[in-house]
Amino acid sequence: MKFTTIPNTEIKVSKICLGTMTFGEQNTEAEAHEQLDFALDHQVNFIDTAELYAVPTRPETQGLTETYIGNWIAQKKNRDQIVLATKIAGPSRDLNYIRPNLGYTKDAITEAIHKSLKRLKTDYIDLYQLHWPDRNANFFGKLGYQKNKNSSWEDTIHETIKTLDDLLKEGKIRHYGLSNETPWGVMRHLQESKQHQLTRAKTVQNPYSLLNRTYEIGLAEISIRENIGLLPYSPMAFGLLSGKFLNGKRPKNARITLYPQMSRYNNPQVAGIVEKYAVLAQEYSISLAQMSLAFINQQDFVTSTIIGATSLAQLDENIKSIDVVLSDEILKKINAIHQLQPNPAP
Repeated sequence: MKFTTIPNTEIKVSKICLGTMTFGEQNTEAEAHEQLDFALDHQVNFIDTAELYAVPTRPETQGLTETYIGNWIAQKKNRDQIVLATKIAGPSRDLNYIRPNLGYTKDAITEAIHKSLKRLKTDYIDLYQLHWPDRNANFFGKLGYQKNKNSSWEDTIHETIKTLDDLLKEGKIRHYGLSNETPWGVMRHLQESKQHQLTRAKTVQNPYSLLNRTYEIGLAEISIRENIGLLPYSPMAFGLLSGKFLNGKRPKNARITLYPQMSRYNNPQVAGIVEKYAVLAQEYSISLAQMSLAFINQQDFVTSTIIGATSLAQLDENIKSIDVVLSDEILKKINAIHQLQPNPAP
């Protein structure tokens, strides 16, 4: 395993992070614990979850992912061996079953952190992330920004960061991060923290893959110049970049097969591009999955790549991508394919 540090901290993390959103939906608790054991045995010390999980979210499974991880921590007594990240849900009209006061007010954050700490059976979270912006913005693949005249975000950002700063001083969190953020949102957070001498965001968890390289347009420069690391999610684009959906195949237990409503990466322009990446990977005798992950692992602005799996075989292949180094030649060919259809699944 390769290691790095979360920017502006002394926290050492594996360059591969275990994503857990399948725990409680596609994976049982026993399978979740198997994955956690396997990851830790292979020196993956970074675990990411969220109060929203499992995914797709529903009242019957919400919170199960954190609960499964908490039970594992309690059984193994290994809290000091892992770096634990979770996320607080932002405002949404459809998720009131999580908490009635969704969002990032002081009351909302206080309630959310205590519920997550209880489920995770821990006294502190290493990285507490805002799951999505609490304002009108383009995220989750949305394009075509339109201003919301009723937005009061400028009135709440200070309260949000001040509350997180207080939690840090209380020892309940060590650092905070952002997720699904825009370039403007990241810079606004950094500005507010600097102006009022409050804790600053350390990471951004956004989508990034061979099928979605929008992070490179504005946020990559911010990551490097402001030293705020990317934690890429969906690096395999819901499994499309494993190759298992090539030629119209639909494996019965695959996420897109089980949950057709999760269509972000499942569109006509994706299939042809994936085929070209698959041919390229075959040309260099590496798996499509490992080529896809290695491309991300090599980016200077990436702190740790969040991988997800439903089986130990998938998890093993994904973890081993850390040993794959792509040459300048193959990177040039990847970029040539990218130019044919830039960001087919934003």
